[in-house]
Amino acid sequence: MKIDRVTLTHVRIPLTEPFRISSGEIRDKDATLVGVSSEGLTGYGEASPMAGTFYSSDTPESVWELLVNTLVPAIIRGKPDSIEAVNAVLEQFAGSPFARAGIETAFWDLAGQQAAKPIFELLGGKNRSLDSGLAVGIYPDISSLLAAICRHMAEGYKRIKIKIEPGWDLKPLKAVRKEFAEVPLMVDANGAYSKKDVDYLTGLDAFDLMMIEQPFPRNELQWHAELQSRIKTPVCLDEGAENAASIQRALSMNACRIVNIKIQRVGGLQKAKQMHDLCADAGIPVWGGTMPELGVGGVQTLHLASLGNFRFPTDVESSRRWFVDDIIDPVLEVKNGTLRIPEGTGNCHRVKNETIQKYKVVEALFKGSE
Repeated sequence: MKIDRVTLTHVRIPLTEPFRISSGEIRDKDATLVGVSSEGLTGYGEASPMAGTFYSSDTPESVWELLVNTLVPAIIRGKPDSIEAVNAVLEQFAGSPFARAGIETAFWDLAGQQAAKPIFELLGGKNRSLDSGLAVGIYPDISSLLAAICRHMAEGYKRIKIKIEPGWDLKPLKAVRKEFAEVPLMVDANGAYSKKDVDYLTGLDAFDLMMIEQPFPRNELQWHAELQSRIKTPVCLDEGAENAASIQRALSMNACRIVNIKIQRVGGLQKAKQMHDLCADAGIPVWGGTMPELGVGGVQTLHLASLGNFRFPTDVESSRRWFVDDIIDPVLEVKNGTLRIPEGTGNCHRVKNETIQKYKVVEALFKGSE
């Protein structure tokens, strides 16, 4: 796996509508596309934090700095000859899992192309139709929320996820449950509640929810365990499921019954698969979350979700659901509520260089070592 060059391209693509959760609002999608070229082939990964501190302390700027100044030079010096060797190099450095995911997943795409296999086959998955779920943010009022859900449900999404926070929970839930009584429904708090809200959150049992995702901050596993002991609705960890060790702690405390696995949050596909396998062994179902990423990161989540213990609809949606444009061909398109990976190798989608250049913010090129 001789590295000829590595290309980093920061792109910024406008969203089709503002996206608001309990920690903030964004109007554009920033991502760094990582291209690793070897002997005529190029594998692509995506490092995809949101602007500001929307989901985490990582930002597009901090991820770019880590990639440019530390991780890419280390990878070139290290001359890794396998996915395991790539991860061994990356493990030497602290810092952003987003940056590490961008590099690591590019090597998965490259390895798939070299072996003439899709990534899901390298992971041990099976290509199948994958249910897609609609996720909507926080809106100014109930009517706007319902209008957005109605507009997007025309694609047949297999479940609805709404974001909640203190002051925006029971009213939107009542309205959505009344309007979409037969559609599976879940909520995501992104850690917005505190211990004093445990009693209040037990009231969510009344809505027959699939799950309550990350009600408390990521480090407060005891609060999650207390809520789970008092509620029939499954508690799902997202931000709190950072790695295999955090999942083991959560399971030992009975802090959740479902885990959301995000490639970006955990630092790549190898770690994501390890977490999937750990949960499978423990009888805990998982599902594939998104940040949301652009097309490269989105389709890599579909490859991951081909593994057997992914039992709930993924957060990967149609490209046009979030972005005015996307960087892959074909773009992601939900049909009758499902997505399917096309025939091909590696990611199974090519990148659109003209689109990348159109939305480019900055680019950096690194030559491989001799």
